[in-house]
Amino acid sequence: MSLLILGSIALDTVKTPVEEHTDLLGGSASYAAAAASYFSPVRLVGVVGSDFPQSEFDFWKSRKIDVEGVQRVHGKTFRWSGEYAWDMNTRETRSTELNVFEKFEPKLPDSYRKTDFALLANIAPALQSHVLEQMEKPRFVVADTMNLWIETTRKDLDALLPNVDLLILNDSEAREMTKEMSLIKAGRAIRKMGPRYVAIKKGEHGALLFGENEFFSCGAYPLEDIHDPTGAGDTFAGGMAGYLAGTVGGKVTFTNLRKAMIYGSVLASFCVEAFSLGKLRNLTNDQIDERYEAFKMMSQFEVGE
Repeated sequence: MSLLILGSIALDTVKTPVEEHTDLLGGSASYAAAAASYFSPVRLVGVVGSDFPQSEFDFWKSRKIDVEGVQRVHGKTFRWSGEYAWDMNTRETRSTELNVFEKFEPKLPDSYRKTDFALLANIAPALQSHVLEQMEKPRFVVADTMNLWIETTRKDLDALLPNVDLLILNDSEAREMTKEMSLIKAGRAIRKMGPRYVAIKKGEHGALLFGENEFFSCGAYPLEDIHDPTGAGDTFAGGMAGYLAGTVGGKVTFTNLRKAMIYGSVLASFCVEAFSLGKLRNLTNDQIDERYEAFKMMSQFEVGE
């Protein structure tokens, strides 16, 4: 089944203690779509300016990502610049230029309206709801959010949550959203706000998954070299949603969600090994499956005699 992905499309400048790169493909939708495309057909919704490289449209086409929903308008593409500290966990935003993204009003092509699965990647909750209103009863809706929306548009976020099947957010956002220090309490509290399932990302410490009287915890794939953490969370969300849309045949269970979470973690581990989408552009499904199997073996604690 196809997966509709709404989110930002950007040109990034990223600096780490050892490297700096400019005009990199970025944005929540870009990372999520690349990850999801390894499992399911993707229908991309976003906006870019007249300065956006045609080569990136060619890349999306090579990954069988449908770009009919990507608006190309006069002006500059959304641009973001950030710098990471030595631990690669601390990031400072140096500049944000919304440009054409500032007045973005997503309008779905008719062919997108009946898409069964949707990933509302990190974008303003009002825009996430606006896209949902244009869809015809999707089977499963995944939404990502961030601290900015929790702090500034909480009413819009609260209105969105009852229409979401799976909400994805990180540990600090879960705590801010619920005022709970315990992530277990936070996950359960967020479920009461509307979503059937909640996934809480913990960066290099893995992720937690909450359902009704169900709980799952997974670690993160151990890496020796991390070059650029940008987009790891969006890749995680895209990997999860893409696996669900392309693999489980429309039937989402907690068991399927557990497996989807591991695949999301696997894709995120590839993402951080290169700047931008450098590693996500040319992966093979065999490489993904190999890392998945290694992940499974590392997580196994009961071994037969």
